[in-house]
Amino acid sequence: MAKQKKIDLENMTEEEKMKYEIAGELGLLDRVLKDGWRSLTAKETGRIGGLVTRRKRQMAAEENKKS
Repeated sequence: MAKQKKIDLENMTEEEKMKYEIAGELGLLDRVLKDGWRSLTAKETGRIGGLVTRRKRQMAAEENKKS
């Protein structure tokens, strides 16, 4: 049984917030909140990581366009 840890959105980095947001979009957030990140398969965590990377690149590209 995993320890229940409160999610404190105020003290999270932007990357951590994005990770939870993507997990929610993929329908995995309930499982993460209940059993922790270790309950996900390698495929699921890889998908989340890939989407985080994609979004970070998009954000960087948008910042470069503004400059």
